[in-house]
Amino acid sequence: MTVPPENQQQTPHRCGYVALAGRPNVGKSTLLNTLVGQHLSIVSPKAQTTRERVSGILTTSHYQILFIDAPGLIEPRYALQEAMRLAASAAIDEADVVVLVVDATEPDTFPDQEIGATLRARSVPIIIAVNKVDLVDGETAARLVGEAEALGYSTLAISATTGAGLSEFLSVVVDRLPESAALFPEEDSATQSVRFFAEEYVRETCLELLHEELPYAVTCRVDEFREGQDPVYVRIVIYVERESQKGIVIGRGGATIKQIGQRSREKIEALVERRVYLELHVKVLEGWRRKHARLRQLGYALPSHTKGGQKRT
Repeated sequence: MTVPPENQQQTPHRCGYVALAGRPNVGKSTLLNTLVGQHLSIVSPKAQTTRERVSGILTTSHYQILFIDAPGLIEPRYALQEAMRLAASAAIDEADVVVLVVDATEPDTFPDQEIGATLRARSVPIIIAVNKVDLVDGETAARLVGEAEALGYSTLAISATTGAGLSEFLSVVVDRLPESAALFPEEDSATQSVRFFAEEYVRETCLELLHEELPYAVTCRVDEFREGQDPVYVRIVIYVERESQKGIVIGRGGATIKQIGQRSREKIEALVERRVYLELHVKVLEGWRRKHARLRQLGYALPSHTKGGQKRT
């Protein structure tokens, strides 16, 4: 990721939170990873990959941007999606700048009136990033940018994959950040713990290797993490919803779980830059995606109206 040249004159230091919002699969996670220059947010062609907010940090001598990759904005149909919608709304509410990422290859979904109404309720700068312009012709990209600008939004055409337009994108974002000292040390690249990313890397590998509906029935939690030894010891539980799913994740003779472990270990080692001993276990937590009590047990935050009354299970 190339950071634009900084003004040599004395300029105020800027720092703030920037929420990357939008529908599922518009490229928010790829954009975060490209901007930060590190594989933090898991990426998959499957929709609704991001379930919890992921924060990546970009720091220079003149600014620090805390990008928040939020789950896609959808109308929840079950408990896990309620938690995802809450995480996305919280990211927007906390942001100093909101970037609405839209997919240039899906022009029929833009402009999105529902999301537009959600964002206009916030009194913060809103930028529209028309992503994936490398996959469409220039005329289509220009038309989408023009439609957004006609609605009063600052709009840029970008490609999170190729990096096109990202230098200008960063300049526009920085101009809208509040004047502030940095909130995190210069060497930090994320606000979450290594434990969180270890869980996410295992889940990402499940998305890569498992098929159809099964990846959506998987969630991962660290059971033990011993960083003070060599190799680093990590034990992670992969939760599924049914006993039949457990057998598929393990695979014949343990072949699938072995492959998941090998790929995941390599990803964790790249993050911590140390050798890792990864131990995986598969457990059944029946119907965890649709049961509020199960989700809280796994650490997901839910809207307050689910704490009591008939919504609680």
